[in-house]
Amino acid sequence: MSKPFRRKFAPVLLAGFVVATVPMLAQETPAEGPVPTTALITVQSKSGAPLDPALLRLQVSRRETPITSVTPVAPAAAQVAILIDDGLRFTFGSQIGEFTDFINQLPAGTKVLVGYMQNGTVRGNPGFSANHEAVAAQLRIPMSVAGVDASPYFCLSEFVKRWPANEPGARFVLMITNGVDPYNGRPSIMNQNSPYVQTAQEDAERAGVAVYSIYYGEAGLRGGRGSFSGQNYLQQVAEATGGESFYMGTITPPSLAPYLSQFDKAIAQSYTVSFNVSGARERRDTLTQIKLTTSQPGVKIHAPENVHPGVYLQ
Repeated sequence: MSKPFRRKFAPVLLAGFVVATVPMLAQETPAEGPVPTTALITVQSKSGAPLDPALLRLQVSRRETPITSVTPVAPAAAQVAILIDDGLRFTFGSQIGEFTDFINQLPAGTKVLVGYMQNGTVRGNPGFSANHEAVAAQLRIPMSVAGVDASPYFCLSEFVKRWPANEPGARFVLMITNGVDPYNGRPSIMNQNSPYVQTAQEDAERAGVAVYSIYYGEAGLRGGRGSFSGQNYLQQVAEATGGESFYMGTITPPSLAPYLSQFDKAIAQSYTVSFNVSGARERRDTLTQIKLTTSQPGVKIHAPENVHPGVYLQ
C-alpha cells in the first residue's frame, strides 16, 4: 500500500508567515513609557506677583504628577499668529491702525504672522517673522463677503496642523471672527454641540497652541442668536486650549485696542510647564487629560484641558 502524501512544505510556509508578521506587529505597537511634554499656561495675578512654581499642582489623567520645570516664555520663544476672518464687516478697516500698533510694539524677537481665513484655510501669510514692520504691512481691509471663511474652525484646524515643526517655542493664535459655525445647522441656543468646533480645539491641543479670540461681526449676519452661538464656540475653544475669549456682547466693539492690550499682557504672563507623560508618542491623535492648579493667593491659571504626549515647546 502506498504511503499517504505529506505536505512537508506547510511548516516552512507557516514559519515564514510568522517571521514576516512579527516585525509588522512590532511596528504597529506603540512604545510606552515616560514622554517629555509641555503645556503652555497663562497666569493672572491680582497683585501682579510672579508665579510661584512651588505652589503649582499637576494632575495627568487624574493622577498627581511631578512637574520637571516651569519656564517663563521669553519674547524670542513666542510665536503669535493673527488670523482675521475675511468675511468681517468693512468697518474692520478702522481697526487696522490698532493692529499695526500692536504688532510693532511686540518685544524684539517675537515672531508674528498675519493671515486671512478663506474657504477653510488661511491665506496671505508668508510665515512667521520677527520683522514686525513687514508683517504689519500685510494688514488689509477684509473682503467682507458673508461666509467666505467657510468656517473659522476649518481654518483653525488646517492652520495649527501645518504649524512649522522646526520652530520650537510658545504658540499663540488670536482669531478675529464672529465664531459662527455655518456647518452645524441653525445657530440657536439649543444647538451648541458642533463636531467641527470640537475637532478644531482638539487639533489645537495636539499642536500645543493656545487660542485667543476677539468677537467681530461678519457681513450679512446681525447680532441675535448668531452672535450668541459664535461667542459660545469661541469661549469653548479658548477654555479648552488655555487661551481666552476677550469679548462677550451683542454688538461689534468700536475699538479692539483694549482686547489687544489684554492679549499682549497674556503673552507676557505665560509659562511653559514641563512634565513626563506615560503614553504612546507614535499615536498622533492621542490626547491626555491634564489639570493645572495653584494654591497661590490671588492667582488664576489658564491651562489646556488636554495635551499630546511628546509636544515639547521649549
